[in-house]
Amino acid sequence: MNLSKYDLIVVGGGILGTFHAYHALVKGLRVLQLEKDNYPVSSTVRNFGQVVPSGMSGKWFDYGVRGLEIYKSIQNEMDISVRNNGSIYIASDADEVQMLHELSAHYKQVGYAHELWSKEQILKTYPMMKDTYVKEAIVFKQEVSVEPDLMIHRLHAYMQTKFEQYTLKYDATVMACEDNADLVKVTTSDMQLFEGDKVIICNGYEFKILYRSLFDDSGLKISKLQMMRTKPMKDLHLPGNILTGLTTRRYESFEEYCPSFHQIKVPEHYKELREQGIHILFKQAIDGSIIVGDSHEYAQGNQLDELGFAINSKINDLMLNEANRIITMDQSMIASSWAGFYAQHDNDILEVDVSDRIHVRTGIGGKGMTASAGYAEQSIEAICG
Repeated sequence: MNLSKYDLIVVGGGILGTFHAYHALVKGLRVLQLEKDNYPVSSTVRNFGQVVPSGMSGKWFDYGVRGLEIYKSIQNEMDISVRNNGSIYIASDADEVQMLHELSAHYKQVGYAHELWSKEQILKTYPMMKDTYVKEAIVFKQEVSVEPDLMIHRLHAYMQTKFEQYTLKYDATVMACEDNADLVKVTTSDMQLFEGDKVIICNGYEFKILYRSLFDDSGLKISKLQMMRTKPMKDLHLPGNILTGLTTRRYESFEEYCPSFHQIKVPEHYKELREQGIHILFKQAIDGSIIVGDSHEYAQGNQLDELGFAINSKINDLMLNEANRIITMDQSMIASSWAGFYAQHDNDILEVDVSDRIHVRTGIGGKGMTASAGYAEQSIEAICG
C-alpha cells in the first residue's frame, strides 16, 4: 500500500477543516489533514468560543443546532472544553426588549427552547450587571461555549486517539494541488507528496498560496476584529455566553425574524460604536479571565494587508466604555488585547468545485465556531457520498 494515499486530504487545520476531517472519519474514510502553521493560530483560536445557534438564521441555525449535538457528543467522550452554560441576550432599552419578544415568538414557532427573563431574574444570576443597563433578556440554556485557545488542540487529540485512519500534519504548507484525473497530488513546501481521491481546501483567509486567481474575484472579504482579555477575575462569576443590546441590533436572527429590526432608531450613544462595527460580548474563561469585544473593520479578500497589524486604542476605549455601562470595568483590569481576522462571503460561505476531486470550502465568517460542525457534516455527505 502507498502510505501517502488517502481517501480525503483536508487542507487547513482550523475548525472548518477539522470538522470536515471528523465527518469523513466517521464515514470510515482514510483522512490526511494538513495545517500550514505549527498549530492553528488564526480565526479558530482568536474568538470568543461562543456556540450560539440563537444568533443564526435559516440553514445556519439548523447547522448550529446540529453542532450543539456534535460538540456535546464529543465532550461526552473526551474533555474538549465544552461547557453547557447557555447564552443570554440582554436588552438595554425598549426597542431591544421589543426585539427580544419578537425573536421569542419566532423560536416558539420553530420549537427552539428559550426563556424570557425579567430584570430581577437577570440581576439574581448576574448581580455584577448594572441595573441602569439591564431591562429584560432572552436565555437559551442548551447553548454551549468552548475555550478557543484549547478546543481545537483537544479536538485534534481526540480524533488522533479515536480514529486509526486519521493523520494530522502541522507545519505542512500546501504549495500545489493537481488533479490527475484518477487522483489528486498535493505537494507541500518541503516537497512531500501526498495523493488523495479528493481534496477539500478550508484555507480561512490564506488566499496567496493555492488558486490565488480564484480568490481575486470571489466575493470574499476580510473582517478584522479587536478583542480584549481581563486578568483572572476569581470573585466575578459570569457564566455562559453574554450578548448585549448592540448584539440584538447586529445578529442575523434578529434581522431576519424581528419585524421591528429595520424600524428602530439608533440611540445617539450607539452611533460611533456602530460605525466601528462594535457590539459587546463577554465570555469568562476557565481561569476566571473575561474575553471582551468586539469590533469589525473590513477589506476585500485580496487586500488583507490593508487592515494592518496594529491595535487601534480608540476602538478598545470605545469597547471598554460600553462594557463599563454593563459591568464595572476599566483599563486596569485588561491583561491583553489582540486582533483576529476571518474571511466571510456575500453568500454566507464560498463553495467552489475546482474539479470533481478538488473542492474549496472557506469564508464561513463569524459563524465558524457555531456552524462548522453541522455544515461540514452535510458538506462531506455531498462531496464524499
